[in-house]
Amino acid sequence: MKVFCLGGAGRICREAILDLVQYSGFEQITVADFNEEEGRKVVRELHDPRVDFIKANVYDKEATVAQMRGYDIVMDGTAITLNGLSTACIAEAGCHGINLNGFGDEDASAALFERHGKTCVPGFGMTPGVTQMMAMHAASQLDTVDTVRVSHGSYRPIAFSRSITETTTYEYDPNLPGRVVYENGAFIQVPPFARPREIRLPEPYGTSVQYIIPHAETKTLAKALAGKGVRLIEVRGTWPQPNMRLVQALYEYGFMRNDRIRVNGSEVGIMDCISEYLYHSREGSETELYGYALHIEVTGVRNGVPMRLTLTHTHPASDGSVRGWEGLRAYTRNVGIPMAIATVMIAEGRVNGAGILTPEEAFEPQAVFAELEKRGIRIHQDTEVLTEREPVQA
Repeated sequence: MKVFCLGGAGRICREAILDLVQYSGFEQITVADFNEEEGRKVVRELHDPRVDFIKANVYDKEATVAQMRGYDIVMDGTAITLNGLSTACIAEAGCHGINLNGFGDEDASAALFERHGKTCVPGFGMTPGVTQMMAMHAASQLDTVDTVRVSHGSYRPIAFSRSITETTTYEYDPNLPGRVVYENGAFIQVPPFARPREIRLPEPYGTSVQYIIPHAETKTLAKALAGKGVRLIEVRGTWPQPNMRLVQALYEYGFMRNDRIRVNGSEVGIMDCISEYLYHSREGSETELYGYALHIEVTGVRNGVPMRLTLTHTHPASDGSVRGWEGLRAYTRNVGIPMAIATVMIAEGRVNGAGILTPEEAFEPQAVFAELEKRGIRIHQDTEVLTEREPVQA
């Protein structure tokens, strides 16, 4: 088997590639990136004869499709705004595909994947990805589901890479149409910082207020759990508190609209200027606490009894006590490893169906959990009997 790792020089994708080197049976692992210097650096650091480098420019569709042909699967680590284009290349090349984001631009290629008998799973990292596996595992233990609340804490600098800076501004764009909750059979648009709720994450992260974010889980879980009668799905997230305070201030003062301004005779977006500053600043590239934390709360009824199932996850500490998980790598490995696991499962034919599949359609939660545990990433569950059914917000 051969895997083409698009955007492989990125901080997250290179962790996924490391996992493929350590755990997969791929005979060829190609790092494909426009940044040749960083791409070749990844190859040197991995020091494995299966790993090679190709300079790829996804904007040159014809060339990229030609490069991808002959590979079993493309593991796509490119940024959100490129996923529509990169997925179109993957589909035309006749490969399986997977990426981290899953914001919907991939759907335009669904028919081509089906025609080639190939599978593409958009949005499989820690969230979206493992979050859906946790929610489905909880729901499988209930006869009916009332509410699903997906929450996560992403503890990393606000701008350690350009794609992460892009994610930050994308999720809090006031005009973004995909920021929705699922409530009583309808998707309801909400503004940034909507529906604040205190979420208690596993230590060392603790309790913080989280807000609705635009993530794929809202729509994919609504589809997957329709037969369980689900009435409410909300997805929330947080970054380190200084990051959240900055983003909220930028939103309140209108910066997140990215209005065009003139600076020294040139027209630029105001948020583009701030993003560029953050990318090059110490404040944008450092934070006190690194890592990832998931919190999935599912309520429903089993054998006539109302219940709440809460699933969380833990991982090796970022304090240097576990080799390979120091500092920022406690964040990047949490995101990259699930994508690598899913890449192997797709390539080995451990999914059913062709075309664009959601994580819920593609994978069995327990199989994913077992692979995560091999890497020191563990899923925990708490089950609570309720006195009455969970009300749905009106």
